[in-house]
Amino acid sequence: MTDPKAFLISWFDAAVAVADPMKIIAAHLPAQKPERLFVIGAGKASARMAEAVEATYGPCDGFVITRHGYARKCQGIEIVEAAHPVPDQEGEVATKRLLELVGDLTPDDHVLALISGGGSALLCAPADGVTLEDKMAINSALLASGARISEINTVRKRLSRVKGGRLAAACAPAKVTSLIISDVPGDDLSMIASGPTVADTSTSRDALDILDKYGIEIAPHIKDVVENNTTNPAPDDPCFDNTENIIVAAPSQSLAAAKKIAQDSGYDVRILGDALEGEARELAQTHAELALSLQAAMKSNDVPILLLSGGECTVTKRGDGIGGPNAEYTLATMLALNGVSGIHVLACDTDGVDGAAEVAGAYAGPDSIQRAHTQGISAQTALDANDAHSFFDVLQDQVVTGPTLTNVNDFRAILIR
Repeated sequence: MTDPKAFLISWFDAAVAVADPMKIIAAHLPAQKPERLFVIGAGKASARMAEAVEATYGPCDGFVITRHGYARKCQGIEIVEAAHPVPDQEGEVATKRLLELVGDLTPDDHVLALISGGGSALLCAPADGVTLEDKMAINSALLASGARISEINTVRKRLSRVKGGRLAAACAPAKVTSLIISDVPGDDLSMIASGPTVADTSTSRDALDILDKYGIEIAPHIKDVVENNTTNPAPDDPCFDNTENIIVAAPSQSLAAAKKIAQDSGYDVRILGDALEGEARELAQTHAELALSLQAAMKSNDVPILLLSGGECTVTKRGDGIGGPNAEYTLATMLALNGVSGIHVLACDTDGVDGAAEVAGAYAGPDSIQRAHTQGISAQTALDANDAHSFFDVLQDQVVTGPTLTNVNDFRAILIR
């Protein structure tokens, strides 16, 4: 092994490849194209999923919302782009149109819903009494607070006319089949894209408690909406009698693919979990300590160890730098390792976007701190300012993939020799 960085990136690439919708969607489609099929979708992978549907069925009627830069050319399905992770007016207009398109369906219609991570921001239909500006402000505050995705989406459901099963209700009485790519820890269907076709079991009180927990102040009219928006369809609502939700790709599958490749190459691979959450810098400290203890116990002829993990870290915004949870994890791990020889780390988001930056993540090796010192930059200062992307940009150790057209959450790897 001459280039640990290239090896780590190759395992990340394998994790992304196994979740490519073009490889997985066909197996979950009905053998025969339904006569009255209408395809809808939202998420960073949804346009690629639509492309995969038409690769099997040919031209289809449909309307899909994806992130700017993630569109694909489809034969019949219309693809529109909007903003992520904070919603915008384009998303609001697109969601209004989507709801209008499914408003007159009949029991003879079959809706194929293509759902993936990012759908929470892209499906933007503010509840009555809430403006787009209100939603943008609350989204931004939640994203900066360190709240977990399940907490963020619990609040989002109370401010929406489409999340928490309301898209399924809007499609009724049509049959709805949702093909879902999971990007949330534990593959909770109700939290992926805020569960537009899944019954909501959270409450208004849950949402208010989350806002209180993170010190996010809301205007009185927003509090009134959160308290009174209790009309998400319950699990026993008839709209779910004809709704099926299927996970077609998940973080566990991607980690397993990377593990197999590494094992076939002679590595001792250990998966720490596919649903790890928490503050990025705190998880980094834990993983660095584990890596150091494993290295200390290794003998000279032992094969290298590879630690893999998935899930979704969070970042509490303390500074005004440019960062994301994967780059911050890499930076914090690098600092905790303090230049020890033989340990390399990589963390990337499988959708190609870490935080709000068009960067998947970053790599760090034993010489990273010294190279940073030579460049006149401080790793600790960068961490304090949440400026990990700027730090790794200077070192030329960012991992830039462009749109991967899928999204199965974070991928973290630590190589120990």
